[in-house]
Amino acid sequence: MFRIGLPCCFFHKDFTRAVFKGKTLYYLEESTAQWIMREGALPVLIIPSHGKISLEKFVSEIDGLLLQGGSDVAPPSYGQTPLKPEWSGDAIRDQLEIELIQLCLKENKPVLGLCRGAQVLNVAFGGTLFQDIPTQKPKALCHRDWNVYDQLFHQVVIEPGGRLDQIFSPKDREVKVNSVHHQAIDRLGDLLKIEARSKEDGIVEAFSSIRHPFVVGVQWHPEFQDPNDPSLLDARPLLKEFFNEIQKRKGS
Repeated sequence: MFRIGLPCCFFHKDFTRAVFKGKTLYYLEESTAQWIMREGALPVLIIPSHGKISLEKFVSEIDGLLLQGGSDVAPPSYGQTPLKPEWSGDAIRDQLEIELIQLCLKENKPVLGLCRGAQVLNVAFGGTLFQDIPTQKPKALCHRDWNVYDQLFHQVVIEPGGRLDQIFSPKDREVKVNSVHHQAIDRLGDLLKIEARSKEDGIVEAFSSIRHPFVVGVQWHPEFQDPNDPSLLDARPLLKEFFNEIQKRKGS
């Protein structure tokens, strides 16, 4: 059974919260865990250990790294100042995830980033983000609607000849995916290549590494999509390719 490391999401100390007042909570979003387990893998939550267990030890115990969605990436993580206080993001989570990404790259372990996970992966490779699409790209499509959340959809176009083009069938070069993000990739990181764009406005929707065997980021949430809805891009080929790369490494 593959062990997939998932860096935790955070609820930081909040003395106004009704439960666990003033305590920091580490958590994993349910759909992400279920998506992995449906294919027979074991999700392993990676948390800050404050020196008790090294991150190298965590990485040695997992077969691949999956970066889940959640809070904004902090602008200081890519050398910028927040344009608004509400876009300050989670620098503590960024630091944890970027260090894990670097360790997995060093150990040649596959990495898959989903939504925020794709954004922090881009930052780890030296890229930058739009802090808020409506503010910095006012002519762009609406990519996040709180009222409908993961039921907001749009078309993406997969680049021919790329990694995703190999993973999905030719009929899937223009496909519908969900959209739950107000930040997006601005400058692409070093040694990354674009794999897909939003059809309507050209926002980067997916990328891969040109150096590492499997480093892929997708801006949508495949784990949220209904697997029985034929109008949506099937999420299974992406996850299976992630697992195939893990198997290649274990087999070697």
